[in-house]
Amino acid sequence: MNKVLALMSLLFVLFSTSCEDVVNLDLDTADSKLVIDAEIVWKKGTDGSQQVIKISKTAPYYDGTTPKVSGAIVRVENSNGDVFTFNQTEAGVYTCTNFVPVINMDYKLFIQAEGKTLTAVEKLTSVTPIDKVEQNIVPDFGGKDVIELTFYYKDPIDQENYYVTDYHSEFLIYPEYEITNDELYNGNEISTRYSHKDMKPGNTVKILHRGVSKNFFNYMKLILDASNSNPFTIPPGNIRGNIVNTNNADDYALGYFRLCEASEVDYLVK
Repeated sequence: MNKVLALMSLLFVLFSTSCEDVVNLDLDTADSKLVIDAEIVWKKGTDGSQQVIKISKTAPYYDGTTPKVSGAIVRVENSNGDVFTFNQTEAGVYTCTNFVPVINMDYKLFIQAEGKTLTAVEKLTSVTPIDKVEQNIVPDFGGKDVIELTFYYKDPIDQENYYVTDYHSEFLIYPEYEITNDELYNGNEISTRYSHKDMKPGNTVKILHRGVSKNFFNYMKLILDASNSNPFTIPPGNIRGNIVNTNNADDYALGYFRLCEASEVDYLVK
């Protein structure tokens, strides 16, 4: 019996030790792709003149850094023929200081980077402002009381509308995103709720509420469905946006060129 107990104890120790080993899988490495973060956001109350486009590349899973792409040529043209140049201000970051946003105007993105020519076309979409934010205490799925924020806005009755909202705060590692449309609420007041187990009094929650195109709404839905509502995780497959490689359609860039009017509120949790 003692020998059996000793053997079982040894096996338990070996098993426990092996559970602590870090296993790095030998994953296949796909060809690196350009990643274009090209969001033009016109926040209400600003002139929208300063805009930023970021260019990077995909990297192997275990790499701890994201390769930045420098030396690109980046510009945006509107349907009137006006050209807005984005100049590199740091590695992978391109800034324009004289952009002119116009609701419902078409804009075309042009990028030359690493021997590739990329283009995309999108319309600048309007948004109705956030009217108010309310705070309540509600039970979560486990029955524990949590703070819930609800913001309200009036949906226009004369058009289909699509919205993308993100939340930033000190208790979040990454922004959290939510998508909404007016299929069931056209022309009515819409309320959107947000809660988080770590939200507490004294936190500031930045709510950025955008009007977006239907195509970008559908793109974000795919991204959020694939990544469990966190667009900063790695989705199980490549989801193509609207950015086209004019030299080789199969060698496309990841990302989506979008232009959004936005309503922003910084809410101090009570």
